[in-house]
Amino acid sequence: MSKDWMSVFQGQTPAIIAGPCSAETPDQMMKIAKNLPSEVKVFRAGIWKPRTKPGGFEGVGEIGLDWLNEVKKETGLLTAAEVATSKHVELCLQKNVDILWIGARTAANPFSVQEIADALQGTDKIVMLKNPINPDLALWMGGVERLQKANITQLGLIHRGFSTYEKTKYRNIPEWQIPLNIKSELPDIPLFCDPSHITGRRDKILKVSQMALDLNYDGLMIETHISPDEAWSDAKQQITPEQLASILSSLKLRKVTDDTEEFTNQLQRFRIQIEEMDSKLLDVLRQRMQISDAIGKLKLENNVIVFQQDRWNAMLNKMLEEGTHLGFTEEFIRVMYTSVHQESIYRQGKIINKK
Repeated sequence: MSKDWMSVFQGQTPAIIAGPCSAETPDQMMKIAKNLPSEVKVFRAGIWKPRTKPGGFEGVGEIGLDWLNEVKKETGLLTAAEVATSKHVELCLQKNVDILWIGARTAANPFSVQEIADALQGTDKIVMLKNPINPDLALWMGGVERLQKANITQLGLIHRGFSTYEKTKYRNIPEWQIPLNIKSELPDIPLFCDPSHITGRRDKILKVSQMALDLNYDGLMIETHISPDEAWSDAKQQITPEQLASILSSLKLRKVTDDTEEFTNQLQRFRIQIEEMDSKLLDVLRQRMQISDAIGKLKLENNVIVFQQDRWNAMLNKMLEEGTHLGFTEEFIRVMYTSVHQESIYRQGKIINKK
């Protein structure tokens, strides 16, 4: 496995894939493609659009592949389309689409990923796998393994965020640690960020794109439309080619490291401080869990249920208020205290059910 296929981006950093959420008309496709900034090497368009509810626009279907080919002939851009079934794969191979990506809903279903992998067996296509909609690292990696076992060697990953029932500032929460973990496990597979789906809002795309670059992602996939507000799907998260050019010019590229002695020494000092604080944090958590265990024993003695909804709501709201006042993000506070609370509930449950 290697990043050799990234040569299609001609050494560009970051690599850029752009185009509309959905193919709508041949005129719309061509206008977008011809107005994209020169940094874009791959033109993407949704041909089949899986929707949450029936009755919505579900894509133009096979004819959109012909429009992709016209874009390729006219502009020289490579093309990319999402596939969700073996039939989609068959049609894309017939129409010589350059890059196929597997969407988040499909990635969540091992049977669907296997079907696509079987359909791609023996081809040399570039295949990119989005993260599953649920934050499950093993499921994402399992999808990669299925594609690898089908002898697909030109692989890429796309981080598009994860669904949540909670209301946050993102359409799909980034959960940055998950893509960083898969990057550590699979360092030779290029990792792209899809800020359009993470944010769901065009005004936040620059910030999330910059974060991805700061985390050493290889590329970005950004939804771009000639008239975003009139788009047939996901209008709020699409930007114009001019806005894309502005975002790309605003991005700051960071060095992977700095080998100067001053930088190395200062970094090491900071890391030592963090290690000491992390040890203290673990000790504080140990003490907190000891108190939680004592509460569990008290509940056992008095035949009281473990989970107290009102208490949990009050505690979480208090911590959210205090945490945001201290400069932490609401997402961080919510995730951290939910994890701590779940561990407390688990421990108390063991105590109450101990025979």
